[in-house]
Amino acid sequence: MSAPALSNHTIQIAYERWAPFYDAAFAAVMGPGRRAAAEAINRLEGRVLDVGIGTGLELPLFKRDIDLTGVDISSSMLEIARNRVAELGLTHVEALLVMDAMHLLFPDASFDAVVVPYVLTVVPEPHRLLDELARVVKPGGEIVLVNHIGATRGPVAWVESLFGYFSHWLGWNPQFPWTIVSDWLSKRDDIVLLERRPVAPIKLFTLIRLHRK
Repeated sequence: MSAPALSNHTIQIAYERWAPFYDAAFAAVMGPGRRAAAEAINRLEGRVLDVGIGTGLELPLFKRDIDLTGVDISSSMLEIARNRVAELGLTHVEALLVMDAMHLLFPDASFDAVVVPYVLTVVPEPHRLLDELARVVKPGGEIVLVNHIGATRGPVAWVESLFGYFSHWLGWNPQFPWTIVSDWLSKRDDIVLLERRPVAPIKLFTLIRLHRK
């Protein structure tokens, strides 16, 4: 018996359900990864695209001299992000748009950097997402991802496989393997892996930095 496949429809339904209490449920556990991603972005300059902005938890972490655009598939999550922008006066946020991460509606080479917090496990086709990120970032730009990478063996892998059967309800895939990223990289002469390192808590998530030649 295989786990039910994710689709944009099931993801939208899941995050409509998560939206009212997403921050309470996930802000703490995902905070270190968001801070690590923001620190990587804050070394850079120019236009930044935040893919999967959700409720905008990382928006206050970005320096104010970048021009930031955020996209998410959930309108309910984005509404919370818009309220956060207004309440905190985050003037560096240019736009927050409903958009499918696998079909970004931006021209090629539109952004100096792209940050993608906790999205690889959410989309039905992560290879297509990675292709889109590489398309919209400028040559010389950077792609910063933070995500859970599934265990390959042991009790953690068993637990993740169990949770995998509820992926359509959760809205993400707990069994995401690193090979999805490594196989994609092996086919891209224009993308270089700059960094891969675990982040807190208990090395549950991984920061990945990619450079587009």
